[in-house]
Amino acid sequence: MQREIRPTADGSHTIAIPGMDVTYHSHHGAIGESRHVYIEAGLQPLLAAKHNQPIHIFEMGLGTGLNALLTLQEARIQQHPIRYTAVELYPLTTDEISQINYGTLLQCQEDFLAIHRAAWETEVRLEPFFTMQKHKNSLLALEKADPFDCIYFDAFSPTHQPELWTEAVFAKLYRMLSPGGTLVTYCSKSVVRKAMMAAGFTVEKIPGPWGKREMVRAGRK
Repeated sequence: MQREIRPTADGSHTIAIPGMDVTYHSHHGAIGESRHVYIEAGLQPLLAAKHNQPIHIFEMGLGTGLNALLTLQEARIQQHPIRYTAVELYPLTTDEISQINYGTLLQCQEDFLAIHRAAWETEVRLEPFFTMQKHKNSLLALEKADPFDCIYFDAFSPTHQPELWTEAVFAKLYRMLSPGGTLVTYCSKSVVRKAMMAAGFTVEKIPGPWGKREMVRAGRK
């Protein structure tokens, strides 16, 4: 699969797959989008509600590692214990990792490298408040998981990965969430919201990141 690194509007990089006409992040700003959708809309409300209780996050699509990096930073700033589990079927190459500029822009290059160097299929403590486990697998093949407090659903769009935006997939994700848990995603298409609601989620549209009017936050009662 051919991939190339491209700049986005806030200066941070994304990865494009020319053959699919798709990018890993918004061209309006990779860091800006990830911070808005996953940290501000997903993680920060949990931090406020959970006080010092450990938080368990699942990411569908580790990708560039940006969401994990921003979460690690937030765990350190808030001194709040976070366990982070992610699946990724097509990890970045060493060359791609060396070119992406998140570590430089966020002044945390060693953290960025540590996320990508962490061993697969085992839990690794990257810093006192952040533990990570990466699975080289697809969501569809993932068989068992501990309950999660929050799911970062960062798959490619329904146009490019329709098999990951179905009622059956969201039913699986619903079962993976603890009661009161939330799922956040950049996509607010009607077909996606309907699939989520059919799977049992309560769904709300909230303001999206720069360049996108809306996003979705869904919950399990």
